[in-house]
Amino acid sequence: MIALIIALISPAFSQNLEGVDEDCYKAATQMQADIAAGKGSYNEQAQQDFLLNYFALAMSFSPLHSAVPLTAGQGFVGLELDAIPALGCNRRLVLNGEKTEDTNKAPVAPRPRVMFQFNDIGPVKAYAGGAYIPPVAVFGTRNVIISLEAGFGLSYDDGMEWGLRYHATLMKTIAEIATPFDSKDPEELDFYMGSTFGVDAIVGYQATKELKPYLALGFIDASTFFYIGDDGVVGNNASPYASFAGSVGAQYSLERLEFGAEFYTAPGVVYTGRIRMGIKI
Repeated sequence: MIALIIALISPAFSQNLEGVDEDCYKAATQMQADIAAGKGSYNEQAQQDFLLNYFALAMSFSPLHSAVPLTAGQGFVGLELDAIPALGCNRRLVLNGEKTEDTNKAPVAPRPRVMFQFNDIGPVKAYAGGAYIPPVAVFGTRNVIISLEAGFGLSYDDGMEWGLRYHATLMKTIAEIATPFDSKDPEELDFYMGSTFGVDAIVGYQATKELKPYLALGFIDASTFFYIGDDGVVGNNASPYASFAGSVGAQYSLERLEFGAEFYTAPGVVYTGRIRMGIKI
C-alpha cells in the first residue's frame, strides 16, 4: 500500500520492471519505492562490489583437510564439490532495482583435486596440492579455475596438530551474467575474472584412527575484473574483499579412501559447504 501511494504522488518514482526477473518483481517494486522515498540502505556501488567479491570468494581454495593431511610420501587424487548458494532477489537487483543479474547459474562447482605430502624434515610435515576446472561449458557458463596450496604441519603424541597453509586461486568465466533490459535482445557474453590468495592457520585433532576434525582461520584477499558485453563497460570493484576467512570440518580416512567435509565462510559475503572424496596413492 505504501509503495502504491509513493508511486502515485512522487514524480521521482517511475517503476521499471522490464529488466527484472519475474520472481523478483515484488522485491524490485519495494526497492524502487524505498529509493524514491529516500528510505532503505540500497547502495549501487556496494551491490556491485558484493557480486564481484562473491564469486571470487565462493571459489577460493579452502583446506578441506587438517594441518597434517597425509603421511610422508603419500598422495591424494579426488574430486571436490563446492556448493555455490543461490543469491536472493535483494542481492541480484542492480541499477536501483531496475534489473536482475543472472547470478544463480551453477548450484555446485566440481573440481578435480590432487595433493602430495613430502618426506618429513625433522618434525615438520610439508605438503602441496592443486585443483583445476577445465574450460568445459556447464550450467550455461565456461570456466577455467586453477588453485594451488602449500603448507606444513606438526603433530603430537596426544593427537593434536597444527600448521600453516598458503593458497591461491585464479578463475575466468565467460557467460551472460549482466542480462539485457529487454529479454528479446540477443545474448551478449560477459567476461569475469577473479583471483584470491591467503594464509590459513589450522588446528586439528586425531579423534579416532579414521576421524580428524579441524579448524582453520586465516586472511584472504580478492581481486576482480568484469567486462559487460552488452555495452563494453568494465565493472569497478571499489571494495575488494581483504579480511578474515575460516572453515570448520573433518577428514575421514580409510585404508585407501579419503573424505573431507567442511563449512567455509568469508564473513559477510560467502557461507557455504564443501566436500571432497578420493583415493590415497
